[in-house]
Amino acid sequence: MGKEEIGLILEDQRKFFASGKTLDINFRLETLKKLKSLILSHEEELSDALCKDFHKPHFEVLGTESRFIIAELNLTIRRLRKWSGRQRVRTSLVNFAARSYIMPQPYGQALILSPWNYPFQLSMGPAIAALAAGNCVILKVSQKAANTGEVIEKILCHFPKELIALIRGEHSLSDYLLNYKFDYIFFTGSPAVGKKVMTKAAGNLTPVTLELGGKNPCVVAADARLDYAAKRIASGKFINAGQTCIAPDYLLIDVKVKDRFLELIVNEVKSFYGEDPADSEDYCRIINPEKAAKMEALMKNGKIITGGNINPEKCYVAPTIITDVRPDDPVMQDEIFGPILPVITFTDISEVYDIINRNPKSLAAYIFTTSKTLVREFLARTQSGSAAVNDTVMQVASPNMPFGGIGPSGMGRYHGRRSFEEFSNMKSVMEKSNLIDIPVRYPPYTRFKEKVLELLMR
Repeated sequence: MGKEEIGLILEDQRKFFASGKTLDINFRLETLKKLKSLILSHEEELSDALCKDFHKPHFEVLGTESRFIIAELNLTIRRLRKWSGRQRVRTSLVNFAARSYIMPQPYGQALILSPWNYPFQLSMGPAIAALAAGNCVILKVSQKAANTGEVIEKILCHFPKELIALIRGEHSLSDYLLNYKFDYIFFTGSPAVGKKVMTKAAGNLTPVTLELGGKNPCVVAADARLDYAAKRIASGKFINAGQTCIAPDYLLIDVKVKDRFLELIVNEVKSFYGEDPADSEDYCRIINPEKAAKMEALMKNGKIITGGNINPEKCYVAPTIITDVRPDDPVMQDEIFGPILPVITFTDISEVYDIINRNPKSLAAYIFTTSKTLVREFLARTQSGSAAVNDTVMQVASPNMPFGGIGPSGMGRYHGRRSFEEFSNMKSVMEKSNLIDIPVRYPPYTRFKEKVLELLMR
């Protein structure tokens, strides 16, 4: 799609939104139901595309891409009439007689910039929310997952471009789009690019949602159920070959249980992917050779106890666990975003907070323990967008919990109802009665009026 065509589509979308058609709840529901039907009819094709892009197994396609989105669609279709209705709130006594409510209203034209790591889920999830809220959408998808992008295009070509238009191409197109004035911007990606998006948005005072990443800590206390911890950490870390923004980025483990835990997690990796994960149909690949090659530099410090094999040409990086890592090693400086798990031991829980607080606030934080006291302390002393106790990653699968970051890991929340609200201006409205008009508010002010005001505003 050329830049001239993009300009024409943007103008058509503004006219379409101004027509008021997207304000009709029935129109929105018809759009969402049609989208659901199209996704299901293209599900096998989508699975093939994700296999070509990532070597992604069909189970992961279902759990993290297609059925994840179908579940979000089902919830939105069921609840949209309720979400889009007026929400009555109490009217303060000083505003007697009146009624007050919150009225969801679409922003207008939304720009969604999606990443490559979960190319279907992280494109369609925000798009569903934007359409449900009554917006028109420009969806820019990553060219790195080109095969998946083709399937998304086949799905969205059944909708008019004045409602939702798909744009595929390199980063330069994202930069070009950000020069236009949108009513809302939703970006998922790295903190570095997130800063650029926010800077561009600031020029037009455009509200933004930024879904970024960070170094997510994972703590294993001495009293943890180690067998469960090993399975759940290995699963959360190595799904999608570690290319998950909420994956455990590094492991902090009590020295008393280190050896036993490492033995368990190494066995779990073998149980998941066999003796050679390169031969496993259940293990993904890195998105491209360049990113696979970058993983090699992160393995130079510490001791590799499993994995370490890399074949950049085939985008393969083995599930790798490294011990004897120090907090100042290169692998601990930035988000890894790959299948490498560095392990650091501690003898006292205070060391954990010192290490965690060296890094910016993370998108997620994890702890494995049976102590409720330690859980309360950990949740209170660490700041992250989300957290899970005795599990990893799975908190993102709940539509009832808003998902998002804090500070450098992002801003804004979505999933479930919060997705709808994120793409809506939650307008506060007060309707005043004409049956009575209390004169206290009007000059001239008297001591009596002051006393009445003090009484009303207690």
